[in-house]
Amino acid sequence: MDKLFSELSRLYLVPGSPAAHALAQRGDGPCAAVDLVSSDGLTRAIAIPFRKAPGADVQHWERLCTVANGLQADFGFPAPAVSVASAGGFVLWLSLAVPVAVAAARRFVDGLGRLWPDTLPDATAIAIPVELPPCLNGATGTWAAFIHPGMGASFADESGLDMPPPAAGQLAFLEGLDSIAAAQFDAALARLEPAAPVRQAIASVPRGAGMPDGLLLEDATLEDIVRVLHARNIEPTFRFLADQAAR
Repeated sequence: MDKLFSELSRLYLVPGSPAAHALAQRGDGPCAAVDLVSSDGLTRAIAIPFRKAPGADVQHWERLCTVANGLQADFGFPAPAVSVASAGGFVLWLSLAVPVAVAAARRFVDGLGRLWPDTLPDATAIAIPVELPPCLNGATGTWAAFIHPGMGASFADESGLDMPPPAAGQLAFLEGLDSIAAAQFDAALARLEPAAPVRQAIASVPRGAGMPDGLLLEDATLEDIVRVLHARNIEPTFRFLADQAAR
């Protein structure tokens, strides 16, 4: 069990945080949700919940897969951990090598929501107390536990585990995981931040920065707009240019 706690600390806990204290004192009985945020507002874990909607089947698992696969394919992130919650649903666990402010973690999830609409929960769900598996829910008698990602669909209708998961198995799920490097996270966050409005960007460019005097947005060519955005260190996307061309 000590090795399991060491892996949880390595991946997800800020030293001295409420979660670190709770983990150090955890016994074999029920455990409450823990706050992963340190006293100075930093976190090393972004735990994204995926709850089952009433009347839905495995859509919450499919949404989790979209995000987990996209983070690895589009951003080069290491594979995240997946857990099943004691009351049902899943949690996707992202480990950060360097703690970040809670606000940055929420902006990151908010940006993912714009990238993959109708897929993620509201960003306010980030950095609230969460079960740190393996964890027994004293009210339901079921366990939150890390699971093999390839078996996630089989847990889509389950409300946690009826039996305590073997500590060796939980340890095995975590030992091979890596944290997201600080440079990786910063680059992803910068990519996900909403672009400045075009009119505001053009209006704030000083005279002589490449736009003819008195030129209005409606009069500008695509080349004019791109030149102005480059002057602001903004890289326009293909979708942005297509939208401008259609106006």
